[in-house]
Amino acid sequence: MNKLALYCRIGFEKEVAAEITDKATALGVFGFARVQENSGYVIFECYQAGEADRLAREIPFNQLIFARQMLVVSDLLSDLDLADRISPIVEKFVAFSPQFNLKQSTEIWVETADTNEAKELSGFCKKFTVPLRQALKKQGGLGFKEIKKSGVTLHCLFVANNACYVGYSYNNNHSAHFMGIPRLKFPADAPSRSTLKLEDAILTFIPKEDEPKRLNDNMIGVDLGACPGGWTYQLVRRGLFVYAVDHGKMAASLHDTGRIEHCPEDGFKFQPPKRKKIDWLVCDMVEKPSRIADLIAKWLLNSWCRETIFNLKLPMKKRYQEVQQCLQQLADKLDSHGIKFRLQAKHLYHDREEITVHIQVKSAV
Repeated sequence: MNKLALYCRIGFEKEVAAEITDKATALGVFGFARVQENSGYVIFECYQAGEADRLAREIPFNQLIFARQMLVVSDLLSDLDLADRISPIVEKFVAFSPQFNLKQSTEIWVETADTNEAKELSGFCKKFTVPLRQALKKQGGLGFKEIKKSGVTLHCLFVANNACYVGYSYNNNHSAHFMGIPRLKFPADAPSRSTLKLEDAILTFIPKEDEPKRLNDNMIGVDLGACPGGWTYQLVRRGLFVYAVDHGKMAASLHDTGRIEHCPEDGFKFQPPKRKKIDWLVCDMVEKPSRIADLIAKWLLNSWCRETIFNLKLPMKKRYQEVQQCLQQLADKLDSHGIKFRLQAKHLYHDREEITVHIQVKSAV
């Protein structure tokens, strides 16, 4: 077992490959990434046996920007007999015993990559899950009745109806979502679909138990580039009063809440009202990522906000390098002013050619 599989958005395989190579090298683990363009996943093969399991345990999943899921996998099972695909798959799972007891497994996810071609297998995967689960239980697998952080989730990643990767992920260091994709419902009263990006970010970056004390009706937010109000909507529905900054018009439904003040100004020039303590800054403006990074740094260095979520729109080329440069630029500026902070970044499911970044000033907690 010397391979990792990492799921991603189609077209971002090279970014995943660069990122996992950097993370592995930092831990003294060496290997190479197998990249197939537009496949929706990357296979990272370690040179030494057992090192993929080490990476799955020691690389914090929440520090991976471009990967949706991370799991240890065996070699590709190909040319499976369509009359009995279950037996060789179960044999592979049983062979994982050097890593963990099969009773530690909590669930089996039969998945595909997030591509149009792979999605054609989704119906098969759903039907295949039940008999595979039953076969694993006969072997003593799926011993936990509910998901527990101390266990593992088993995975079958089908790349064709007769070929799959068999593997596992650690429940305390993976995405808790099937295929690494959160299932969010678009609110019927939201002004735009961009609202899902901020909802996805809040659910990803803020623990559910912390949300009531970090987003509530005693707080004030600022939304730069707010029109028509998709991101403002997410703050208002959590009770915040929001300064919505944009020359464009805001949705009438948001004005009707009495929880916003529309500021028809340039988001780069806007400054928060004096004697107002701003808790949250959100920003989804279409601009060069380095310029957005400078803008966010200005707000944090001036103590204009205590917590922020913003998007960095990525260039067509050297996207990973641009992300690294912008995040380092932000970290260096905050460090130079003695500001203690927590920074997280993720290429979320509802992002396109962009990543979402969250920064929390630690002294504000």
